[in-house]
Amino acid sequence: MTRKLKALRSRSHEEATIESFRKDPSFAAEFLNAVLEDGDQEEVMLALRRLSKAFGGVSKLASKSKLNPNTLYRTLSSRGNPELKSFRSLLKAMGMQLAVRPLERKRVA
Repeated sequence: MTRKLKALRSRSHEEATIESFRKDPSFAAEFLNAVLEDGDQEEVMLALRRLSKAFGGVSKLASKSKLNPNTLYRTLSSRGNPELKSFRSLLKAMGMQLAVRPLERKRVA
């Protein structure tokens, strides 16, 4: 078995997911939107940590977003609670933006 094939087989689900986000930023945005729609705070923070890995890691994102790296590490921790300004800066550094849309109303016939 070739080394490349072994490397592909030993890749974790987490690594494959992060690579998918890196290759397809639209998929990453859809993923985050789904988590924001249905997830709790812990799930949102986990999603942001995964996305941060896909978009270059905390150091690179801290530089791009002009956020302090230590603050960003704390923000992305399991107990993190980002301020809106930090959240928007982080999303912008990942090539995304925060948007609001109306809830879909169920039509009564």
